[in-house]
Amino acid sequence: MRFQSLKDWLAWQEGLHPTAIDLGLERVRTVWRTMGARAPAPVVITVAGTNGKGSSVALLEAMLTAGGHHVGSYTSPHLFRYNERVRVRGVEVADSDLCAAFERVDRARGEVTLTYFEFGTLAAFDLFSRADLDVAILEVGLGGRLDAVNIVDADVALITAIDIDHSTWLGDTRDSIAREKAGILRTGRPAVVSDPHPPRTMVEHAAALGAPLHRLGVEYTYQVDADRTPAGDSSWSWQAGSNCRVSLPPPALVGRHQFQNAAGALMVMDLLRERLPATEVQIRNGLQAARLGGRFEVKAGEVTTVLDVAHNPDGARVLAGALAEQGAFSHTVAVWGMLADKDLRATVQPLAQAVDGWYVAAPAATRAASTQAMAVALHQAGVRVPIHTYPDPAAAYVAARRAVARGDRIVVFGSFYTVAAVAPLVGRGDPVAG
Repeated sequence: MRFQSLKDWLAWQEGLHPTAIDLGLERVRTVWRTMGARAPAPVVITVAGTNGKGSSVALLEAMLTAGGHHVGSYTSPHLFRYNERVRVRGVEVADSDLCAAFERVDRARGEVTLTYFEFGTLAAFDLFSRADLDVAILEVGLGGRLDAVNIVDADVALITAIDIDHSTWLGDTRDSIAREKAGILRTGRPAVVSDPHPPRTMVEHAAALGAPLHRLGVEYTYQVDADRTPAGDSSWSWQAGSNCRVSLPPPALVGRHQFQNAAGALMVMDLLRERLPATEVQIRNGLQAARLGGRFEVKAGEVTTVLDVAHNPDGARVLAGALAEQGAFSHTVAVWGMLADKDLRATVQPLAQAVDGWYVAAPAATRAASTQAMAVALHQAGVRVPIHTYPDPAAAYVAARRAVARGDRIVVFGSFYTVAAVAPLVGRGDPVAG
């Protein structure tokens, strides 16, 4: 074996290919065929989109698991441990299993170089193919058409909310980005769209391809009801044609936008009901069992802390709405750190008037935006409250924690690297004032 530790394998993979991102299927497909091109599972669900992918995977995984099915899920990026990316039957794959899969990929690739993501994708497929699964849920890393995940044909494709992100690779309009996401569709195989306003390019591509499209607001709908659950949350209903589910419990993932993600996941479940059946009770249990770190993750205490990996304009709009739903706080301050290839001003704009102070730091990543660039973006967005800069997100959070009082709120958002750096510190800070 080339390396004995997961850390060494991952460090080596980061420098194996000349560029970190190199969209295209030829190299990864060549290696996959050498490995035998075994399907990851008898049923494959592929999830693409700009925002909501991780939440949709978590909801599908929870409902399918509650239904008694053996599920593998592949997601990216991770918050704390690489192992989070590859889950089998609800459990993160062990270091030793990942290392063994990396070795098999390494032997099969010969002289072919692979990016970090491509290497990991092939390893995940290899592990799933050996795990006797019923279904594999695969999250696209970037785009769809040329993403490594797309070497596998999806039985059902799910496309979540579409917004401007990764424009260097996918284009700078919703139409161009949607066309790339629609690359995961297959002729004669159903696709679900949980974006309530899908760009025309996606709809046209599905029609030209002959992929039956199930759109939110057209082929299926949902409604948040006036009645409340015993916990005080809103119940909701879902309908697709004559199929209807009523008085559903809210998804465990926090925020009204999660009803939209849950509705799309339920449409996928409905399309697969003959191959992967689940009872009404199992569906309900799954909705309440879904868990996902860093998606409007609320940590209660003297000071409420919200962790959210919103790192593009649509994600920030959703975050702003969810913060408004939380109710009034004496003060809200933000710890913010982003990558340089993001639209900084457009991302911070939805939160510009909702935050009373900014604690800005560059995350520990080679593509990190500088504190100066983020401060400029805040000024361009019309921010007039104090802006403080720090060498890293942890230092920014500690400073914010010392500045707030009981009953205040800290919002930590932006890059996955930012949230990952701060999350272990929440609840361990210095006593607050007041």
